[in-house]
Amino acid sequence: MTPNMSWSLDGSEFDGKKVEHFHRALGRYNRSRLQPSLPYVDSDDDATRECQARRAEIAYINAVREEINVSPKDVPRQADAYVEWFESLREHGPGQGDPLFPWLEHSCDLEQMKWFLEQEVSGEAGFDDLVALTQVKMPLCAKLEMARNYWDEMGRGSPKGMHGPMLENLARHLELNSKPRRVVHEAVALGNAMIALAQNRCFAFHSVGALGAIEMTAPTRAGHVARGLKRLGVPAAKLHYFALHAVLDVKHATAWNREVLHTLVAEDPRRAHPIAEGALIRLWHGQRCFIRYRSEFKFDRDNRASARRQLCASLA
Repeated sequence: MTPNMSWSLDGSEFDGKKVEHFHRALGRYNRSRLQPSLPYVDSDDDATRECQARRAEIAYINAVREEINVSPKDVPRQADAYVEWFESLREHGPGQGDPLFPWLEHSCDLEQMKWFLEQEVSGEAGFDDLVALTQVKMPLCAKLEMARNYWDEMGRGSPKGMHGPMLENLARHLELNSKPRRVVHEAVALGNAMIALAQNRCFAFHSVGALGAIEMTAPTRAGHVARGLKRLGVPAAKLHYFALHAVLDVKHATAWNREVLHTLVAEDPRRAHPIAEGALIRLWHGQRCFIRYRSEFKFDRDNRASARRQLCASLA
């Protein structure tokens, strides 16, 4: 049976049962959509479902583009100025400096940390696969940097160094799947959005921006989580995923901004706007996740004030 993944643009409804049903249906489909399989006779139902999913996710991304409302006039078209603008998102983009992360580092208990990680793992679309999908037919310089980034994600050929299995190792250690937990639809939406950008070529440059935003903004959050896990007694060998990304993604972001963003915009300034939209689409979805997580944790006024103090102390 084909799940209902219709999406209406009227009103850009991002809250409530409608959007939750949409993302859960699309999330279920995405779990099998990109899996390799053996040859089979394609049925009309398969083709209909794929067409429906693509139309629905494209309509959803276009609705988010309207919501974030980035005017081309606000985005520099000269490459140096553009990279400077993009890098400013690290401090001023949606969700940056959220008080959730100092709280995870200093105050949450183990069950709260496990709940947070289960949301993050469930919303993880696989950075390596997203880069692989995005780099198809990209210009040479950008493609080479994406290849270097992918090779790092693959542990430079060593299974022990692969980033995906590092996260899976932590999930097994914490037994994240031992109890059925409800993953909030905001986390599902984040993964769905990243897949939609990466596999629909009309959003290829949006995907470049979204991936660049991840590399640039992840280190601070990863550092908070790594220190929180250490405080909660998780062995160093198990928290390597977050400890590594707190350091390595700083280098990745610098190279991505120089070799991918700068060269793409210098070659064709029209790319600046979709790359910017993609970055903000990713940060917008992340911000919605953080707000929902704080709501689930009943993040009261005292928690927010304490987290702000901890954030200020960590930046001093």
